[in-house]
Amino acid sequence: MSDIEDVDKRFNELTAQIDRNEQRKMNKAAAQEWARLPRVRRRRNRRIAAFTVVAVMAGAGLFVAYRPEVVSMIPGVVSERFSNMDVDALRLGQVPEETTPVDVRPPKLSPFEGSPAKNYADGAKGLVMPAARATGGLSRKDVATALQRTRDMLKASHLDRKTLMGGKPTALTKLLHSEQRVWFLKNLDHRSPKKNAWDSRYWVTSLAPKTAELATDVIKVKGRTKYSDFREDGRSGVRIRVNYLFVYAIHRPGRPEPTQRIIAHNLGEIHAYRENGELVIWLADWNADGVAGARCDTYDGFAHPFYDDSVPDEEALKATGAPVDPYDLDDDVDDERCSLTTGT
Repeated sequence: MSDIEDVDKRFNELTAQIDRNEQRKMNKAAAQEWARLPRVRRRRNRRIAAFTVVAVMAGAGLFVAYRPEVVSMIPGVVSERFSNMDVDALRLGQVPEETTPVDVRPPKLSPFEGSPAKNYADGAKGLVMPAARATGGLSRKDVATALQRTRDMLKASHLDRKTLMGGKPTALTKLLHSEQRVWFLKNLDHRSPKKNAWDSRYWVTSLAPKTAELATDVIKVKGRTKYSDFREDGRSGVRIRVNYLFVYAIHRPGRPEPTQRIIAHNLGEIHAYRENGELVIWLADWNADGVAGARCDTYDGFAHPFYDDSVPDEEALKATGAPVDPYDLDDDVDDERCSLTTGT
């Protein structure tokens, strides 16, 4: 038998002498290592394979303690053998394909992260109407109809994509009473808006064309609807009051980063009553509290986002008083002038 064959034989004898209990300890330790891996990255880790090599060497050390005469006959063989062996031969089998390293970059955060809006409902899910009951001389069915129309108007004013991106507010227009519809269209989108002029575009949230894109299709919504009976000008019926925040994540057109938020606050009032046998649903006041994060020095009814690199807002420079919290539903600022906010 050649010296090389003799070395191989003795080496095989060496590794074969590792006690089965030690093998079980190795397998248990490897299993524990596996179990410790985070649940979100439940895949094999190269540390497991490396651990196996160390354990084999430790087993060899135990064998040396029991059979020193074997090792003394082949000085330097163990270290040389391990240095020349293919390490893959000592691993716990072939590494599965799914254990290949993957991209572990942190996930992209929601554009609402860090703001109260993160916990708001998504879109129309946040428009929850109270239960209908007969009120103000109206039947339960009439009140339910008025509440449903109120919800539809909120959706049309703040969640309709066409309206939001600066298009014609057709969604709201078709929900208005026929007489109010005529007035609304007559006062929509004046060609030469003036500072103290009023445009019915203010009744909806519309981003000025070419000023912004939505960073996400999700619009965060929080608010409430209440109603009570009313008597006014010889009419009696139901007064419905709405108080809602709509939070939009936006960015400059073609520039996904950075994103920012604007917040529309709709304080509104709807009257529902019977007249000549018809159920009339009339907007008495709508979208009264403005948009936070938009410029104050524009007068066309559109929301013009104010970015960090925007030119100064002349009206904002004149603003006085303590900043308001745009996420406060109850912070009704009874002032049509520009107000500073604590941030969006």
